[in-house]
Amino acid sequence: MSKQPEVVMIGLGYIGLPTAALIASNDVHVHGVDINQHVVETINQGKIHIIEPDLDTAVASAVKHGFLKASTKAVEANNYLIVVPTPFKDKNEPDISFVESATRGIIPLLKKDDLYIIESTSPVGTTEKMAELIYSERPELKGEIYIAYCPERVLPGNVMHELVHNDRVIGGINEQSTQKALNFYSAYVKGDLHPTNARTAEMCKLVENSSRDVQIAFANELSLICDKAGINVWELINLANKHPRVNILQPGCGVGGHCIAVDPYFITADFPMESQIIGKAREINNYKSFWCAEKIKSAKLEFQLKHGRKPAIAIMGLAFKPNIDDLRESPAKYIAQKVLQDANDENYFIVEPNISDHKVFKLTDYEDAYNKADIIAYLVAHNEFKTLPKDSDKVILDFCGVNK
Repeated sequence: MSKQPEVVMIGLGYIGLPTAALIASNDVHVHGVDINQHVVETINQGKIHIIEPDLDTAVASAVKHGFLKASTKAVEANNYLIVVPTPFKDKNEPDISFVESATRGIIPLLKKDDLYIIESTSPVGTTEKMAELIYSERPELKGEIYIAYCPERVLPGNVMHELVHNDRVIGGINEQSTQKALNFYSAYVKGDLHPTNARTAEMCKLVENSSRDVQIAFANELSLICDKAGINVWELINLANKHPRVNILQPGCGVGGHCIAVDPYFITADFPMESQIIGKAREINNYKSFWCAEKIKSAKLEFQLKHGRKPAIAIMGLAFKPNIDDLRESPAKYIAQKVLQDANDENYFIVEPNISDHKVFKLTDYEDAYNKADIIAYLVAHNEFKTLPKDSDKVILDFCGVNK
């Protein structure tokens, strides 16, 4: 490893580590930073702490050949990427303290002609705030460094491919910063690079995921209506989508993940009066999870009245989407917790085939759970679940289209 890496990547999570591995695979020295010592040690062993196809081989190769190293402290470089979480305070107000802390950590290291990029999802104006923070501590750097915002837009489960091939929106605090960032990403990204300013790039990330949230809310609202009307929502959507200009998404048990379930709040927090549809979509998608939990509870009571005994119930899936191990903001996890809060000596089998254990839930093999349960509640359409029989002797609650 060279004494001074070309790139410092602050944050080695679901986006930071794949990005670091991608850059390092181009024979560029990358110094990764994470506050979690276990994560640092795992990466330095050439291993990964998250599940993502092709990431393990990319990290192993980069570490083996000396192009990727991790630690808990930043070092001097030419390019700094901030890829840390942006959680929420009370009342769904975004918290940029992690971005600020990461920025403060590198302020002493910055020098003329360095490039500073935020990739973390951020409220509009965050990049300008961080520029002001840097200049307040290091006034001699004003006009001497380049500062930009470039949001990720990758799909978990296909990150390594999409980091390379997806288009990127890149916005600097001035034209020079935008161009510097464009030059940086052009070495690694084959998709088109679209220049703009920092505020527009920040809003673009929020709008992309808010748009999807609104579309999913429409599908989820349809599922509520169809349940009351005695209509198969999956058949209805399939037929409606035969229209050449209609493309309704598929309903589920809510919306989760680190983007779609979160990003709309960045807009509603700053623009509460203007974001009426966006705010309502969030309410609908959150309500769908509550509705699913109530449906499971109702099925439990109906079974007990009909059979004179308590049912065994299988909760199928905890991840926020199919075939991944990511439980962040997962509606399925919320539903499982909600149902278990109302438990009264029933047998529950909690299933998530993509993780080996969980600190709260005792996990059961999906086939064992199916065979032993009276009520099957499908919350996530994992591929494994689609191989299970459609047993007419069991009560099937399909909230995600496993048996559509």
